Amino acid sequence: QVQLVESGGGLVQAGGSLRLSCAASGRSDSSYTMGWFRQAPGKEREFVAAITWSGRGTYYADSVKGRFTISRDNAKNTVYLQMNSLKPEDTAVYFCTARVSRGVSSDEVAYDYWGQGTQVTVSS
Repeated sequence: QVQLVESGGGLVQAGGSLRLSCAASGRSDSSYTMGWFRQAPGKEREFVAAITWSGRGTYYADSVKGRFTISRDNAKNTVYLQMNSLKPEDTAVYFCTARVSRGVSSDEVAYDYWGQGTQVTVSS
């Protein structure tokens, strides 16, 4: 079992930056792929980014490529999402997720564990 706790959400103006963090606990190893999804009001949850256990493999949705960066610190069991040049359309609840299987995926059914989410609001 893995517990995921997100932090770092908030209100920011368009063009600003935020860094989300996700602390994982409950497993003795960190050999799992981590990802971020988001869900805007009235919309389905969508993939944002994912990173492999080693950190060498990353994968981004086209909508955030070049603006968001996913990274991880396995010593701290933490994954980060640095979000720059934020737009109002980035407003959503952001969820941290983990999958036991290796390899990145943009499909939410591929992920085994989910956090409670953190709200990100970008004002115009």
